[in-house]
Amino acid sequence: MKKRVSKGSYGYIQYHKKFTAIRTIAYFAISLMVYGIGIYSTGSSKNLLTIVAVLGCLPSCKSAINMIMFFMAKGCSKEAREKISQYDDKLTGFYDMYFTSYQKNFPISHMVLKGNVICAYTEIEKCDCSAGEKHLEQMLLQDGYKNVTIKIFNNLEKYIDRLSQLEKSAAEENKNRNGMIQTLYSISL
Repeated sequence: MKKRVSKGSYGYIQYHKKFTAIRTIAYFAISLMVYGIGIYSTGSSKNLLTIVAVLGCLPSCKSAINMIMFFMAKGCSKEAREKISQYDDKLTGFYDMYFTSYQKNFPISHMVLKGNVICAYTEIEKCDCSAGEKHLEQMLLQDGYKNVTIKIFNNLEKYIDRLSQLEKSAAEENKNRNGMIQTLYSISL
């Protein structure tokens, strides 16, 4: 398996699809082995190792849920990345972000933070962009970040135009920039 891909980097979702699948299989295999060893050594399933195996299913199930969430998520396509990557050195950008709320999920292929402006691009046509904007605004507001402008695009050309405008803008970096990034990381998959 290749080197670990950090959150916000291109390929993060693809890497974690593989990683969580392998981890989930390993966790269930360990529980099954412990259960089998208990039956083999005592001749019955009524032993202490059965309890250990059942308790071992708890992290296995948690990992399975995480795996399912990653398999539902889609990362940034190569075509979109080729067009967006020209701004990687000039703007603070993040790839493969997937935000969840109680009602909806918001797959974000790319996101940029400049000053108090967050612009994002989703490749999923069914994504409710306005609900995603409100969700992100509410989450940032809960962490004390006010007056943040958030816009989610589902048209790549409009998003590229907005990135070029942000690149030329003289907006100074927000003093809470690192905190905002940490909040965005903590609320994404």
